[in-house]
Amino acid sequence: MIDNNQEELNAIREGVRALCGDFPAEYWRKVDEEKGFPEAFVKAMTEAGWLSAMIPEEFGGSGLGLAEASVILEEVNACGGNSGTIHGQMYNMFTLLRNGSEEQKRYYLPKLASGELRLQSMGVTEPTTGTDTTKIKTTAVRKGDKYVVNGQKVWISRVQHSDLMILLARTTPLAEVTKKVDGMSIFLVDLREAIGNGLTVQPIANLVNHETNELFFDNLEIPASSLIGEEGKGFRYILDGLNAERTLIAAECIGDGRWFIEKSSQYARDRVVFGRPIGQNQGVQFPIAEAHIEIEAADLMRWRACAEYDSGRNAGAAANMAKYLAAKASWEAANACLQTHGGFGFANEYDVERKFRETRLYQVAPISTNLILSYVAEHLLELPRSF
Repeated sequence: MIDNNQEELNAIREGVRALCGDFPAEYWRKVDEEKGFPEAFVKAMTEAGWLSAMIPEEFGGSGLGLAEASVILEEVNACGGNSGTIHGQMYNMFTLLRNGSEEQKRYYLPKLASGELRLQSMGVTEPTTGTDTTKIKTTAVRKGDKYVVNGQKVWISRVQHSDLMILLARTTPLAEVTKKVDGMSIFLVDLREAIGNGLTVQPIANLVNHETNELFFDNLEIPASSLIGEEGKGFRYILDGLNAERTLIAAECIGDGRWFIEKSSQYARDRVVFGRPIGQNQGVQFPIAEAHIEIEAADLMRWRACAEYDSGRNAGAAANMAKYLAAKASWEAANACLQTHGGFGFANEYDVERKFRETRLYQVAPISTNLILSYVAEHLLELPRSF
């Protein structure tokens, strides 16, 4: 746990809440019903400077850390919104910030800070490899001053609402590297030029209103200057961004959990059955109280992960555990909230069923709970590798 500047964090919370007040439940309900994208919300968050929070001041941002960024996303969800529509720009930024060249940062970061460009998408996962990232089959072959990309990606979110995408591809075949984590590189792909010119995007209809896609690369040519960092070191660069991603997802789940707890507590106080508020019954009280305890515990691990990341330490273990605890706690809070509301929990107008679907995603993505358990078993408990 870290001793954050509470005054600064509270100011961030108040600022985000004020903006979210312009996007009430009716707004999010309509976006969900239409399977749309909250363009107005994303635009407002960009113009208010919240999406450029972690960009250094010299490039037009606020120069804040992961801790502050996590509060921004937490508050969006705690206010009933869906920060899954904006979080990509937060964690994808780290890959560029920590590994990009000075030229890349000076060109892209001011444009990202102003909202002229969006970096909301990351292409890593593939249909046949899943989380076995070292086995990816998408290749990028150097030909003169270009790389030619061929392959396929799946579950790649916000492609249709982003200008740029972080892409992981093999630049050296797996059979030719000493370590399987070598030979992969990351690129900053300009989607405006790529789509229709070697990149095909196929939307995937899904349970949650979460814009995600399957990508097909067919001799896509990208400039050699698209390479971020050193060729062949991309897997290590990506891990840095993934630790930030998992910590931010944990914060989002904590925000969800707090929304569910407040929603169910209010309903339990107001709903009268058999002449008494249902919240007077321990069978209703206890699941809500348990959810609150678990959210508070997960929050402590979130701050530990933020502290380690912002200080430059390896935050892998803390980030994974924070994501595991927060996703589990938010799902339990969602179940308690739906059960408290009874039949009304299934009615769209109460927003419980929408948030219920949204928070369920994080048991699976961006890394499943089983993979986190495997990580902890192997890396922290020194048990034999299971895969």
